[in-house]
Amino acid sequence: MNETLTLHPDGRTTLRLQRRLPHPPGKVWRAITRPEHMAAWFPAEVTIDGDRIAYGFGPDGRITENDPPHVFAHTWGEDELRWELHPDGDATLLTFTHTFTDHHGAASFAAGWHTCLMAMLAHLDERPVSPPGDSAPLHEHYVAILGLTCATTDGDTVRVERQLTRPADHLWRRLDGEQATPGGPPPAPFTPPALAAGAVTRVESGKLLEYDTPGGHVRWELAAGTGHGARLIITHTGDPSARDAWRVHVEKLAAALID
Repeated sequence: MNETLTLHPDGRTTLRLQRRLPHPPGKVWRAITRPEHMAAWFPAEVTIDGDRIAYGFGPDGRITENDPPHVFAHTWGEDELRWELHPDGDATLLTFTHTFTDHHGAASFAAGWHTCLMAMLAHLDERPVSPPGDSAPLHEHYVAILGLTCATTDGDTVRVERQLTRPADHLWRRLDGEQATPGGPPPAPFTPPALAAGAVTRVESGKLLEYDTPGGHVRWELAAGTGHGARLIITHTGDPSARDAWRVHVEKLAAALID
């Protein structure tokens, strides 16, 4: 496997991608360290001034290791990016790691960096860099490869967190969210099979839906996510045995979004 995910005791996560590039280390080194080359593939406009890096948006970073043509490491806000180059015959074995706090955003990061690395390869090959297409299938591919689990339990509470590939308004329509009204039943897509749902207690269109159950309460929340899609967070109190039902329900919903 060329992609792995490591969850550290401090709660941070490291994504690791490895690629063999049919170019010598010196050429790859230029591609990962010189802004004029990075412009062809890196996801932001880079400016380097000494050990400081500006990315055109978001927080700046700092170069933490610079050992040409072997290791180039830098921060991007609180995230850490590390590029290691090893000669492999006439080619280069590139190992890239990205360490971050948003574990549930890992598939979005993986899909994004995969696309960037493919663009880097095209640049190294002196081929035109194709514009990125719909990343949703690639995102779901990485959810499976990285073994991301969306449902957990804590006492009597089930919590589901899933990065989605479409914006909140798209999902809200698929869930029939506009049919929800306080005091009425939640639309069917908001409940997994066999869950007895009570009355809706709160609705904020495109953002939030809550309803009672015989033994507790369910809250659906759509928040800003990593990448182009919304972050879905569901909490269900009072029935920890419902974890697997929620996991299956949400995974089916996520899969349906890429159709």
